[in-house]
Amino acid sequence: MKQKSKIAPRVGVVSLGCPKALVDSERIMTRLRAEGYEMTGHAEKADVVIVNTCGFLDSAKEESLDAIGQAMRENGRVIVTGCMGAQPDLIRDKFPNLLAVTGPHQYESVVGAVHEAAPPLHDPYVDLVPPEGLKLTPRHYAYLKISEGCNNRCSFCIIPSLRGDLVSRPVHHVLHEAENLARAGVKEILVISQDTSAYGIDTKYAPGPWKGASVRAKFYDLCAALGEMGVWVRLHYVYPYPHVDDVIPLMAQGKILPYLDIPFQHASPSVLKAMRRPANQEKILDRIAAWRAICPDLTLRSTFIVGFPGETDRDFDMLLEWLRAAQIDRAGCFKYEPVEGAAANALGPHVPPEVMEERYARFMAVQQDISAEKLAAKIGRVLPCIIDDVAGGGADARSMADAPEIDGKVFLRDVGEGLTPGDIVPVRIEDSDEYDLFGVVEK
Repeated sequence: MKQKSKIAPRVGVVSLGCPKALVDSERIMTRLRAEGYEMTGHAEKADVVIVNTCGFLDSAKEESLDAIGQAMRENGRVIVTGCMGAQPDLIRDKFPNLLAVTGPHQYESVVGAVHEAAPPLHDPYVDLVPPEGLKLTPRHYAYLKISEGCNNRCSFCIIPSLRGDLVSRPVHHVLHEAENLARAGVKEILVISQDTSAYGIDTKYAPGPWKGASVRAKFYDLCAALGEMGVWVRLHYVYPYPHVDDVIPLMAQGKILPYLDIPFQHASPSVLKAMRRPANQEKILDRIAAWRAICPDLTLRSTFIVGFPGETDRDFDMLLEWLRAAQIDRAGCFKYEPVEGAAANALGPHVPPEVMEERYARFMAVQQDISAEKLAAKIGRVLPCIIDDVAGGGADARSMADAPEIDGKVFLRDVGEGLTPGDIVPVRIEDSDEYDLFGVVEK
């Protein structure tokens, strides 16, 4: 009698929210693939679907609930994890037939729920996983998460209640993962965490073995080690602690990208105090000037909140004045949105929606002018750019000043043959607009 062939169970993955959640999804996928599961992008073809949720804002919760609902309609066998999973009652009230609901970075619980729903068929001879793991990003760039949780208690944020206090990964684990990524052909590593510059504080900077020596689990030491791997290294979510000054020379030396993503959030001391954020923005202006003196090509990216409870016209005008003085290269702006469980909800008075909308428009107009002027200054320069996509005789690329998905692009014409995603090429900039550059590969 002919034996029935075994078919590996298929798992669908829906990943929502920030890059930190994306890394969580990649870890779950890597573990499951190592156990013989197949991954599919089609929920209706999966034996079970995992939905990794975001629960930071009400709008994000709605998106998560919509995604869960769609997975239930298309499949019906759904496991929920991620930040919104910290509120299981809210989810189960709407979807009582879910297979399991787990909180953020509870990888073992997710994998265990998959085992119950669709037991694995593992064959160690054919179920191979690359050392760098499975990724949801394109092959030429990847996110490197260095820690979980956060020790800050910003009044508008509930991340610590969802993900806990800071827990830094051992430094040699981080560096081995980065090395595996580089060996696999990744050309750009994006370093992420909830508070990247706080790395190692919880472990008292415990050293780890690396290349026959010892490396401390400290922000500067990690950056220096990553800077020796021969790939672009981009720093995200960096709080402006004093020791951040130490990494600017590494940028000037070309070890890591001259790019800092610092979530300033506001400039008014009274608003920053209400937010429970560092409030000395005047000193920050001096530090920014010092950074640019050391590394003139430094790109600063940041996010800001307008309409925070208690924000006055004077507070907002102070923000615009600071923005013009700081000349932030890339800035995202968000209208304040109450988050269930956040301390800021009790503050007041709340800013009317129409005033919030008007302030948002004014902020974006000022930032658009700053961005347009800065990009216009790059016309005529030759910049190294990484190729993201090639099609129709042209290509989409990014300069060192552009992080994927959130910043601008460099659009290339007449690229000819031979360019592929991940190539880093010299580009002569010919034109610009408010957010993007246009150019041609320098022969």
